[in-house]
Amino acid sequence: MPRNRSARLAVLGAGVPRSRPVSYSSRQASAVRRRIVAGVLVLLSIALITIYFRESSGGGLHQVQSVGATVLRPFEVAADRVSRPFRDAYGYFAGLVHAKSENGRLRRDLDKWRQEATQNAYAASEKTDLLKKLHFVNSRSFPGGFGFVGADIISQPPTAFAQQVVIAAGSASGIRKFDPVVTGEGLVGTVVRVTHKQSLVALLIDDTTSVVALDVKTRAQGIVKAGSSFDHVGKDQRVEAGDKLVTAGWKLGGLSSIYPPGIPIGQVTAVGQNDVDLYKHVKLQPFADFKTLSSVLVLIPKNR
Repeated sequence: MPRNRSARLAVLGAGVPRSRPVSYSSRQASAVRRRIVAGVLVLLSIALITIYFRESSGGGLHQVQSVGATVLRPFEVAADRVSRPFRDAYGYFAGLVHAKSENGRLRRDLDKWRQEATQNAYAASEKTDLLKKLHFVNSRSFPGGFGFVGADIISQPPTAFAQQVVIAAGSASGIRKFDPVVTGEGLVGTVVRVTHKQSLVALLIDDTTSVVALDVKTRAQGIVKAGSSFDHVGKDQRVEAGDKLVTAGWKLGGLSSIYPPGIPIGQVTAVGQNDVDLYKHVKLQPFADFKTLSSVLVLIPKNR
């Protein structure tokens, strides 16, 4: 190796001071000092707290506390004013989140209550309809010599001109063509077609339906057509608004009318008469509510 290089290395090595490793005893002494300081601070705190609670309100520590609070009060007020908008904003957004959550819960509760109210209203309507049917079956208006079959309506009229419905009962239940159909309020129509499990019913308000009817009060007779008019009532017969009409019915030997006598049909709403006409013009309102009709009773002769 050249001499000048060895000399440079010697100079560099001599110029860099080397740190001495810290001994174990020094580290231990430092830890002891820290523990002593911490212990002194703890003891001092305990002493100050004890003195504070034992001295009177006019003591030195209380005065120092009062002075400190007075000095720091402006900083506390400033900090409160600075932080107030942030607290208000946080409270506003927290309120929005809570309100949104509460709104969702209230909507769910409202939907639940509406569903329950609808179910209760439907159950009440079904109960009322059933009670009306039972009342009719047990009343004098129910024709003697007849039984009945209850059936739900499973198909409504397809158009306003064809007032016919399908019921969920047929020949398997003993139903036949031309059997009368009633509800708790009165006459509904007649069976016009029968299958094993279903039947087609022409309603009283259908254009093809006509029923021989009788005015309960005056005994005037005529023909109810399409559930809206009481036709073929002579001028000499007395009919007034408010009169109730029932099926007339008849029997002759082994024959009888389609509709047995005494079934309620409707109530007279208006009566008119022209000198040139042979009959009165009588309007009526059926007792049965065809808009809300959901089930019916089919009358079946017991001696069939």
